[in-house]
Amino acid sequence: MAVDPQKELTKLHGALGVSQAVIKSTFFEWRQTALELLGPSSNALDVVLKFWEVAGVDVAKNFFPMLNLRKGQEGLILDLARALAGTGIANGAVVRVEKGEGPLEALIRWERCPWPTFAKRYGASMKEDLLGCDKFLQTIVAEANAFLGTDLKIETQKAIPSGDGVCLRRLYK
Repeated sequence: MAVDPQKELTKLHGALGVSQAVIKSTFFEWRQTALELLGPSSNALDVVLKFWEVAGVDVAKNFFPMLNLRKGQEGLILDLARALAGTGIANGAVVRVEKGEGPLEALIRWERCPWPTFAKRYGASMKEDLLGCDKFLQTIVAEANAFLGTDLKIETQKAIPSGDGVCLRRLYK
């Protein structure tokens, strides 16, 4: 029986979408469980920020083998920006990286992101969604800085959870 490549790719694409949805649902189910176990005096933002800090430390370790200074600071910034964009793409976002105005900056633009939709579905605030994402990305950058001895920074200039049409983050030195 012949294999239909288009049919196989369509099945894989569908399975990827389901997997991405399961990841986001599992996060919010974990969040609900943690808050219920911690009790009514727990602060959802504190719990979520700690989660994203722990996740950021772990994800950063996967980036270390691809980050080096041999390409110079400009190449390093673009490589790290691409890696950060990849975390969004892996979760179903549409993200692209652009060179910034200066040689030591890159812009990471989320044109579509599914996380705010899931946050709404599970009753999490947009503030929590935005600050969680910021914490995740800032932690990865901090870990990369510690690993490489650099002083890179990331800042959010626009955010979908704040009502902007995109999330725009500037990675720079």
